[in-house]
This record gives sequence, C-alpha cells and structure tokens, in this order.
Amino acid sequence: MQNRSRLSLFFILATLAGLVVACTRDPNVRKQEFFQSGTRFYAKGEYREALIQFANAVRIDPKFEQAHYELAQCDMKMGQWRAAYEELSRAVQLQPADLKAQTDLGGLYLLARQFKKAQAQAQLVLAKDPKNIDAMTLMANSEAALSDIDGSLSEMQRAVQADPARGQSYMDLGILQLDAKQVNGAEESFKKAVELDPKSVPAIMALGRFYVQERRWSEAEQEFQRGMSVAPKNPAPRSALAAAYAYQGNLSQAEQVLEDAKKAMPDDPNAYRMLALFYLSTGQADKALAEFSSLAKDHPKDIVVLRSYAQLLIQRNRVDEAAKVDGEILKQDPKDSGGLVLEAELDEAHQNSGSAITTLQGLLQGDPDNATAHYFLGVAFAMSGQSDRAEGEWRQAVRLQPTMVDAQRQLAKVAVQKNDADLLAQSAAQLIRLEPSSPEGYVYQAQAELGRKEVAAAETDLKKAIQAAPRSSLGYTALGRLRQAQKKDAEAQKLYEQAIKLNPNDAGALEGIVSLDLAANKTELALQDVQGQIAKAPNNGAYYVMLAQLYFRNHNVAQGEDAAEKAVQLNKQNIAAYLLLGEAQTAQGSSASAAATYQQAIQANPKNYIPYFYLAEAEDTLGNWQKAQTLYQQVLQLQPDWGPAQNNLAYLLIEHKQDLNVALSLAQSARRAMPQAAGTADTLGCAYYQKGLYQLALDTLQEAAKEGPKDPTIHYHLALAYQQVGDRQLAKTEFERTLTLDPNFKDASQVRQALAQLSKS
Repeated sequence: MQNRSRLSLFFILATLAGLVVACTRDPNVRKQEFFQSGTRFYAKGEYREALIQFANAVRIDPKFEQAHYELAQCDMKMGQWRAAYEELSRAVQLQPADLKAQTDLGGLYLLARQFKKAQAQAQLVLAKDPKNIDAMTLMANSEAALSDIDGSLSEMQRAVQADPARGQSYMDLGILQLDAKQVNGAEESFKKAVELDPKSVPAIMALGRFYVQERRWSEAEQEFQRGMSVAPKNPAPRSALAAAYAYQGNLSQAEQVLEDAKKAMPDDPNAYRMLALFYLSTGQADKALAEFSSLAKDHPKDIVVLRSYAQLLIQRNRVDEAAKVDGEILKQDPKDSGGLVLEAELDEAHQNSGSAITTLQGLLQGDPDNATAHYFLGVAFAMSGQSDRAEGEWRQAVRLQPTMVDAQRQLAKVAVQKNDADLLAQSAAQLIRLEPSSPEGYVYQAQAELGRKEVAAAETDLKKAIQAAPRSSLGYTALGRLRQAQKKDAEAQKLYEQAIKLNPNDAGALEGIVSLDLAANKTELALQDVQGQIAKAPNNGAYYVMLAQLYFRNHNVAQGEDAAEKAVQLNKQNIAAYLLLGEAQTAQGSSASAAATYQQAIQANPKNYIPYFYLAEAEDTLGNWQKAQTLYQQVLQLQPDWGPAQNNLAYLLIEHKQDLNVALSLAQSARRAMPQAAGTADTLGCAYYQKGLYQLALDTLQEAAKEGPKDPTIHYHLALAYQQVGDRQLAKTEFERTLTLDPNFKDASQVRQALAQLSKS
C-alpha cells in the first residue's frame, strides 16, 4: 500500500510539473510575463529594458495592442519619435477605441508640426468622448499652433470647466494665456494649479518659471525654494533655482545650489550631472572638464557621463584620452550608439572622414532613426567636401529630433553660406524656440530679415539677442555691424567695445573696430587696437591674422610674415594664416618657402581645397607645371565646379599643348562660373585660338580686354587673334599696347619681332 501511495504521489508531482511546463509554454502566459516585466522596468525609469520586454510580448503576439502602446511610450521617453509613431499607429489600428492611444498619436503630430492632423485626432477623440480632457488640451494646442488664439483659449477653458479640480488643465491654460500675452490671466491660472495641489512640483515649477519669464526674481526664488521643500529629492526645483540665479548673473549662487544638489542626491544621475552641465552652459569649459572627469571616476558605469566627458576631451583635442573613455563605453556595450558615434567623432578629429562615414552608415542601417548619428554623418560629409549630403543628413536629424540644437545650428550656417533667407529663418526660429535665452537664434533671424531688407525687424531681434544674454558679446557685435552699415559709426564703435569687453576673444568685434579705424584712414590706430587686444588675449590666432594683414597694408612684409607664422602656430587649421604666410614668403621672393607652407596647410587640412590651389600656383611659378596640373585636378576633386581651378588648369593645358578638348571644356565651365572675370575670357579665347577658331577667339578676347584693359597678357593674345583674322593694323595696335603696359613683358622679344614684320609690310 505504501509503495502504491508513493507511486501515486510521484505521478501527481510529475503531472503537476508537466502542467507548469505547459503553462510556461502557453503564449498568452509568456506574453503577459514579458508585459508585466516591461511595466516594472518602465516604472523604474529603465526605458530601454522596458522596451525590450514589450517588444518580446509583441513578438509572441503581434496583435497585442497594449504592448504596442507601451512600446510607443518607451520610444517617446527615449526620443525615438518615428518608432513611437509606428507603434501608436499600430495600436490604434488594432484598437480604434483606445482613445488614449489616439490622443497620444495626435500629440506626436503636434510635435512634428503637422497641426491639421493633430487637430483631426483631437476631433476624432472628442466625437467619441466629448468630455475627454486630454483631447480638449490637444485641440487647444493645435488651434494655438494654427494661430486660432481665441479658439485655443476657449477650448482650454472648456477643459478647465469639465474638471475644475484638475491642476494640469490650469497649467496648460496658463501656458496658452502667456502665448496670447494675457500675463495676468496666466499668473492666476498657474496660482490656481498650485492652490489645487500645493505639493505638485510641476505646478510649483510652472508658477516659478512664469515669474522668471516676467523677471520677478524674488517670487521665482520663493517658488523654487517651495518646490525643494516639497520634494527634497527631486532635482528639478534646484535646477530651476540655479538657472534663475544664472539669468541674473549670480553664477556663484547658482553653482552653490547645484553643489548642494549633488551632495543631497549623490546617486541620482539627474542631480549629480547638473553641476557639470551648468559649467558647460555658462562657458566654464575648464570647470566642466574637471567635473566630468570627477564624475567619470565616481560613476564609471554612467554612460551619459562618459559620453559627455569624451566629447569635451575631443573638443580640447585630447583625442587619445577621449578614445580611452570611448573604449570604456563600448566595453560596457559594444553596440552602444552613443559610443559608436563617439568613435566616428574621433575619426573626424583625426581628419578621417571616410572611416567616420563608414561607422555611422553602419550604425544607421540598424538604427535609422538615430538623429545623433545623422547629425555626425552630416559633419563627416561636410569634412569630405560633400556639402549637399551633409545638409541632407542635418535635415534628417532635425526631422527625427526637432529639438537637436547642433543640427539646427549647422542648417543655419548652411543657409548663410547659400544665402538662403527662408532656410535661415526656419532654423533661426527653431533655435529661438529651443534656446530662448541664447542670443544665437535672434542673430540668425536678424540676418534672414536683413536679407529680405526688413531692417526694423532685424534691429528688434538684435536687441532681443542682447536682452536675452546681456553678458554675451554676440548680440552687441551683430548690432554693431548693423549700426556700421547704417553709417552710425559712433554707436557701432560703442557696441564693438562693449562686446570685446565682455569677450576679449571676440574676433568679430575687433574686426569691426579695425574696419572703423581704416575707414577713417587711421591705420596706425588700427594697428594699436589689434596689438592691444593681443596683449589681453595672446592665444587668439584670428588676431594675429588681422595683425599680419595690417602689416602688409603698411608694406611691413617681414613683420607680417612673423604675425602670420604665429597665427599658424596657434591654430593649425587656420587656412587664412597659411595663405598670408605664403603670400609674405612669395612677396620676399621665396616661392619655394611658400610652396612648403601651402604643403603644411594641406597636411593640417587635407579636405580643404584652397591650399591645394595656392600650392598649384606656387609650383607653376617654380616651373613644376606637371605638379601644378595634378594639384589643380585635386582641387576639382574636392570642389568640382570651382571656376578659378578650372580656369588655371585650362590655361596650363593650353600653355603646354596638352589635351585641347579638355582645356576648352574647362575654360567654358570657368567662364560660366565667373562671367565677369577678364581671366576666364582670356583663357577661353586662348582655347578657341589653339583650336583654330580664330573669330570666336577674337570675340572672346575683345571681351577680356574690356574687362581687363590694363592686362598686357590679354592685349598680347588679342593681337595674335587680330593677326590670324588678317586685321594687321589692329594687331599692331594691340602689340604696341602690350609693351606700353609692360615694357618688360615676358614675351617682349616675340612682340617686337611681330611688330617689325607688320611694319615691313
């Protein structure tokens, strides 16, 4: 009996074990386990881990709508907006009645500036649930974005009335009222939000930020102090208080607040990183570097800190140290996208754009929505001379992440280079929205307005730049340029002086001062101004470039050479310094030294086509025309349609009787690129002449002579053309003019021989 009992027990246990195994293999059970695990990770703020678990649930059941929705929430927390859009779209497709998902989808449309679609989503939800407050808020924000201010405020008031005890609605109403310039109403709304929930940190913060915007500093400080009291372990109120102090110029008080936050919350990344980020945002680069170095030692597993530290090291050109830090990141996670982007940055720092492009393109194959990778791929393309592809990557970066300031800044620079006022206005508007306390966006917006001749608007924006950042030199310098253009030199002078007082390294301000000196024929004063500023900022290579230019202006070539050489020593990437140094060496009769200087410039800046061009000219002067030909070809590889290189290469081919068809094609392209330049007409005329097309040559060389009436070479070529078409008298006139312009003309003997023959007949 006992044996049978034991046997029965064995079978019972075995059966139960089988049931457990069967249950764990049940797809419905497994997907719920993954879902619950994802929920736990999400609650702890571990969004990447949560995303993996929700993705596992979806892999088991592709129609698991809740998991798709939670995946979207993770994607939004991580800034992966396209992925979030795809997951929310799938969620509402599977469950159209999920109004929360429908509303969130509308929020993504709003973020993507697709305001009509956002409005349509709000209408869809409200049609099913007229009292849905989130949908009302979405509708209000959509209408505000579409410039329907009255409709927006009315809709938000309706949301408040639907649930008068909901503080968030009052906060949203306050924001809209601020946009509508209803300052008193906004203050009342923010106060009401705090009154409804006195311990709500978001409500307290909203009221405090309102006071900051209104420059009511003591009240702002009081609110942020209240937030710190309510939530002593929440970094947000401390961060806001520090920012308020910084806005007032009280950097030491701001620093103390953030040091206290670091001590109070030593294990909270959002707290212990704040001091380092403060140093970065206030331009205290040395302190930022030291703080990130300390954080990297104290928190070696914090990849965010390691990335920031490595980027600072790269900016300081300490690339070997940065490579070690990046190695630690990739050791923790070989597929970490930030680490791979840093690897590409290091390649870029070594001028190895090709390797950077390969790394980033590989990363984007697996992670096409990585906005940071698109941004740095744009940088790599720019370094390799592929400006159009660079612009495309930066546009993709801001499409994926509209808040990416660096990409918006690069697009603004592209717009300036292309003289594209519309693109500049778009990028400037984004920069202002993202960094309203930075002067940069206002300055770019003013540039766009000046391009459209909107001077009054530009002046207003430049004043806003100064108001936003009164301790930054940028706004003063830009307004100084405007005043100078308006012939208000005294005002311009004061603005430039204020700028350079704030920032002794502001080359734009010193350039403005020097230009005012020169306009008043005060060359010696300009020299004194530059020398005086160098004494205050001795490591500014741009100042030595200005000094060299002034010495050249005074015909002090030797001193100009010394200044240019110092500029090169200070900044190996300063192309202008190399060119000035080469110019000084050429002026002193040393083309070989100039060639060596241009070669150094190429080694330091291998992707910049300018030094190749100057080296080609130097080699041609030295009689090394084959080297010059190769160098001009390299210029055109880097900058395919650059007229000066096309023209010079064409002339070389003609002069040395190389491929005339290629020479003619290059000369025609150069002429199209530079239609007013006498040199391009001369080269094209010579190409026609060598091809035996004498009438075309004559017509073109006549144009050249009109554009360059004092160039003896052009008149010599024109004389030869007249000779070929049989106009002996005009040929004689042009030969004589050649010698009159330059009695020591290099082909003077041939000119005299031609004149002798013409005189005989």
